[in-house]
Amino acid sequence: MSVFIDLVAVLGRLLEPVLAESATAAAIVLFTVLVRLALYPLSRASFRGATPVAGLLPVLLQLPVFFLMYRAFSSAEIGGAANELLGHRLFAAPLGDRWGDALGEGGLFGERGLVFLGLFAVVAVVAAWSAVRGRKAAALAAATGGAGAAVVKAGGAKPGGAKPGGAKPGVGKPGRAGGAAGAKAAGAKAGGAVGGRAKAGGAKAGGLGVSGAGGAGAVAGLSAEQQEVMRKLGGVLPLLSFGTLITAALVPLAAGLYLVTTTAWSVAERLWLQHRKDRAGRAGQEPGGAERSVM
Repeated sequence: MSVFIDLVAVLGRLLEPVLAESATAAAIVLFTVLVRLALYPLSRASFRGATPVAGLLPVLLQLPVFFLMYRAFSSAEIGGAANELLGHRLFAAPLGDRWGDALGEGGLFGERGLVFLGLFAVVAVVAAWSAVRGRKAAALAAATGGAGAAVVKAGGAKPGGAKPGGAKPGVGKPGRAGGAAGAKAAGAKAGGAVGGRAKAGGAKAGGLGVSGAGGAGAVAGLSAEQQEVMRKLGGVLPLLSFGTLITAALVPLAAGLYLVTTTAWSVAERLWLQHRKDRAGRAGQEPGGAERSVM
């Protein structure tokens, strides 16, 4: 834990000429950003996994960092010496204070209480935005999964209808060779038509921006029960962001800063990844791009 405290202290000293007493609070925010940058490749891989559960892995890996932050600003002594971090503040509130301490010192609208109210307001806005985006993404994934399954089912039914066409050339025995050649040509034409429809269906599903690497095929490959589980998880998991409000009220202010920073980062990161995915999907739908892929 001493390494963590030393790192936060160094960042605080670097920011102190600009931010004075709030330098350590800014150092915590900067430290959180560095942690999230280190986890970005994993977050991107989880996003491409197209399952709500995959997004929990970066959260689980942050738990040790959060516990270190909690202990660093909850312990009166560290290594037998007084904990200097407890004397640092964010505006009027010490970083080691909890919301209960702020209420006891000046009430809900006292100097310290206002700092916590501002923190809670930011957490509530980020949580609400995350919940709305999560529900929309879950609804879109469920709708696209159903559409992709319908396209695959329709594509699989086409070849069966092409069989009678293959029997047309068989008019008499002398034309057996010609009939066989005609059947092959008809089969190739039917296969080409089906392949074209499958490609068109894949392009339409990919344009919806539901998946990056596998497109709608990965979602359509799931059973109806699995798609229903994904839809329910996608509706429930975003609501967990509101649990951050309760946690921020119980932990020291420094740990609350870490929570609000990492939660806001998660929302912004997901928006950025979705933007890149949608842009790649639109680029794949351009006429020039389609012609080049066919060639």
